[in-house]
Amino acid sequence: MSSHREAPEISKDPVADNADVYAFVSPDKPDTVTIISNFVPLQGPAGGPNFFEFGDDVLYSIYIDNNGDAEPEIEYQFQFNSTLQNPNTFLYNTGQVTSLDSANWNKRQFYSVTRVDVGPDHGHGRTRGGPAFPNGASHASVLGTNLACPPCNIGPRSTPNYEANLGSAAVHKLASGETVFCGQRNDPFYVDLGSIFDLGDLRPVQNFHLISTPAAAGVDGTKALNIHTIAIQVPISMLTRDGSKPSNVASPTAVIGIWSGASRRKVRVMNDHTNGSVGSGPWVQVSRLGNPLFNEVIVPLGKKDEWNGQNPVGDAEYLPNVQHPELAGLLPVLYPGVFPSLAALTAARADLVAVLLTGIPSGIVAGFQNYTGPTYADMLRLNVAVAPAVSPNPLGLVAGDPAGFPNGRRVADNVVAIEIRAIAGLTYTLINSSYALDGAVNLLTDGTGPGSGRYLSNFPYVGTPHDGYDTPAV
Repeated sequence: MSSHREAPEISKDPVADNADVYAFVSPDKPDTVTIISNFVPLQGPAGGPNFFEFGDDVLYSIYIDNNGDAEPEIEYQFQFNSTLQNPNTFLYNTGQVTSLDSANWNKRQFYSVTRVDVGPDHGHGRTRGGPAFPNGASHASVLGTNLACPPCNIGPRSTPNYEANLGSAAVHKLASGETVFCGQRNDPFYVDLGSIFDLGDLRPVQNFHLISTPAAAGVDGTKALNIHTIAIQVPISMLTRDGSKPSNVASPTAVIGIWSGASRRKVRVMNDHTNGSVGSGPWVQVSRLGNPLFNEVIVPLGKKDEWNGQNPVGDAEYLPNVQHPELAGLLPVLYPGVFPSLAALTAARADLVAVLLTGIPSGIVAGFQNYTGPTYADMLRLNVAVAPAVSPNPLGLVAGDPAGFPNGRRVADNVVAIEIRAIAGLTYTLINSSYALDGAVNLLTDGTGPGSGRYLSNFPYVGTPHDGYDTPAV
């Protein structure tokens, strides 16, 4: 899956587990960019009595690189604080919760938002991850405090009319121009977890597989699960290097790099009396995410934890893994005779390097580029001059829709199918037109797709979370 439990250590720390990052020009407000970072993956909706929440001891960061150096010029920091109205009850709520200030809501969570604009002395080439470096920060502004998260969606008795009463009420417009939302949502990412990790046994194309089994429909493993979303909508002019809203797709100013991270204090001291802990020392990054599936599929198991602690500027280390991805060698073995061209392909995959590490230069895809420069770095690259699609195609750029992945990533983009097909050779034809593409490449899919009711047409674009009463166990 995209990055749900993708590395050994972070799989033990779900509140800091950076599961997905999305970045796109807002379809209903095209003068803004929406960035979404999801945490606390694989939530069963009936998750009481201690329902899911962000970590009060975690610093959540969204990073923007607007000059192509693979280091953040802008960082948005989110920090959370939980409160108890009545510590003498075991209940999350003592009655119906119909508003964010309901007296019946016992366990509440609030947050602050800070923007850090990083100065030119911010430590060029710093490979270790973490929040923007205080000594290099030219300006830090607290944009909002005591902003309320909504409660989890418990059920029709506890949280009736959830979206109208609670979800939409938790969208906060900040005086600085941004709009934010933090709270539980329907997980927008879809994937057949059971087939992907069973030796890539993709159900719809099983008749091609090493083990002959009947073709079947994909099973969406996250369809009935929730996640916690941090979403921010920012005017484009507040993200570009020169404060403009670019209209020329070919302009370098139009391209920004985006990734997200989670950090913990370096020292954690356990309290004997409360069974809690206190953190001290500098923040240390424990999770990060840019492109979907990068750590999941590209980074080898022995380096996944190390990758989570690094900044994108240090990603040249993983160039060989992108140039010669392990999955490309496995597909001809798992699907004998189906990918003869891929089996013979020994050249370094310059196409995957462009998609994942540098952005796509001008001249490869007509009328499009999202190139950030020669520095190898895993981050989403978004060309903000590309207008939102009138009829979005979940397969994005490879299906002729330049507003979709790998130009940023929209919430409904089918990144699993796109990346499997790219690894299988689909994008190699862009840099070598003589490559004989195997016909089965366009059949590769896990058989899942965007579901009805999973998304919203306006901010935060991620749908209403499933409630624990009405949603059956997975």
